[in-house]
Amino acid sequence: MMAWLLVLIALLSGPALAQQVPVISYESVPNVLKLPANLYLGEATGVAVNSKKHIFVLSRGNVSGPAFGAAAAQLLEFGPDGRFIREIGKNLYAWAFGHTVRIDKEDNIWVTDKGSDMIVKFNPEGRVLMVFGRKQEASDEVAPYKRGAPPPKHEDGRFRQPTDVTWDPAGNTYISDGYVNSRIGKVDKNGNWLKSWGERGDKPGEFNTPHTIAADAQGNVYVGDRGNGRIQVFDGEGKFLREIVIKVPFDRDTARAAIGNKPPEDVKGTQAPGAPWAICITPGPRQILYSADAFPGRIYKMSLDGKVLGVLGESGKQLKQFGWIHEMACPSENEIYVAEVLNWRVQKLLLRPEQQISAVNR
Repeated sequence: MMAWLLVLIALLSGPALAQQVPVISYESVPNVLKLPANLYLGEATGVAVNSKKHIFVLSRGNVSGPAFGAAAAQLLEFGPDGRFIREIGKNLYAWAFGHTVRIDKEDNIWVTDKGSDMIVKFNPEGRVLMVFGRKQEASDEVAPYKRGAPPPKHEDGRFRQPTDVTWDPAGNTYISDGYVNSRIGKVDKNGNWLKSWGERGDKPGEFNTPHTIAADAQGNVYVGDRGNGRIQVFDGEGKFLREIVIKVPFDRDTARAAIGNKPPEDVKGTQAPGAPWAICITPGPRQILYSADAFPGRIYKMSLDGKVLGVLGESGKQLKQFGWIHEMACPSENEIYVAEVLNWRVQKLLLRPEQQISAVNR
């Protein structure tokens, strides 16, 4: 009797009860952006969509300066049909090394520039409304930050290589500050500094490159803690609520790195499978969290509590493949825009979850 019981337990604890993650069928819309002659994207680091379905792309184009330390940032607007409309902020003082672009509920345009340590808020017409942070003065002797040592104590209202921005329902702004300071800053709707939380580390509430940030309808803040390979969730005051670690199996033999050698199986941090390079949360009553990694180059569809509902994509250079997704916009559950650093492009993805093509076991 005991032997049969042990066999039954073994069967029930094996693949029969393994959680299956659907592989979602999807399409990539060809030539989604219609660039005019003599206008090109560089590294596409940001993409956002406003209420009119206009597409905003932050690209490391319009490069000027020396080969090392050049300025590289350009903000472009396209219509819903991909038709080019305009460049916003041409020759803007804050442009140095563009990182992300986001659109708030009033269709204001927010750009985070890692190189100038600045965040700029434009109104829908493209005029500057607010400026956060300050870049180093050209009249001084300046040098890049050293990331290896613990950063010096941060100053309220100033940033060191910020990465992204989001808002809660009350209009407060949260800034991920970022490669150096490893914290989250909070300002109110009028731009007044309120507080910050976090420092470099791997404990709950600590960060190693908070690279991407989003907020849900309840005002909870989701931080893509890329260097620690996790998403941390906080309330609006910085209280740690939970962490999300994405672990979905894949075939290492067939998986490719987007550039360079395949990372080792025990890699941690930025190149680890599931490490969040970009996250976005859909609007509406049933919100979905999307997260993208660099290797093996997948997008993960999740509930807000971190349950993986589906997976799609792989690294590569063709349509439906990805080269380091740096930012995503998800205006609806089955429509995602992705900006790719290595492939110098934006893809519009249309998901077909009803056409599940396979599943992987967790």
